[in-house]
Amino acid sequence: MSHLTIHTLREVVKHFRESPGFDRVLNKMTLVSASPGKVVCEMKVEEEHTNRGGTLHGGLTATLVDVVSTVALMHTERQAPGVSVDMNITYMSAAKIGEEILITAEILKQGRSMAFASVDLTNKATGKLIAQGRHTKHVGH
Repeated sequence: MSHLTIHTLREVVKHFRESPGFDRVLNKMTLVSASPGKVVCEMKVEEEHTNRGGTLHGGLTATLVDVVSTVALMHTERQAPGVSVDMNITYMSAAKIGEEILITAEILKQGRSMAFASVDLTNKATGKLIAQGRHTKHVGH
C-alpha cells in the first residue's frame, strides 16, 4: 500500500481547517512538508490564537499536537487516523502574536493496535522550542 500524496495530505489538512466544528480554529495552519510518518505544518500566531497574556493559547497548542500527529499517522501505510488514548503536552516558552511557528509531528512507533507520536512546536525564526507533545492513538480493530 502506498502513502498518501502531498496533495491528498493538503486536502486532509483543508478538511480539518474547514470543519464546521472545533477544528476550524486551525484555519490559518498550512502543510509545509511530509515524508512517511512525519509531517511539518506552520502557522502565524494571530490574536485569535492567544490567551489573555497575548501568547499562543495552551488549548490551541494541544489541538495542534492532536491534529498534526493525526495527519502524520494518516501518512503511514495504514492511512488510518486512529482514536486518541492519551496526550501530554509540555509547555516551554511562549509564542507571541506575529510569530511563525512550525509544528513537526513524527510517528515514533506503530504497532497492531497502538501508535505513538511526538510533536515539537518551534519558533520558525529562532528554532526555540515552544512546546512538545506526545500523542498515543488506538489504531487497531
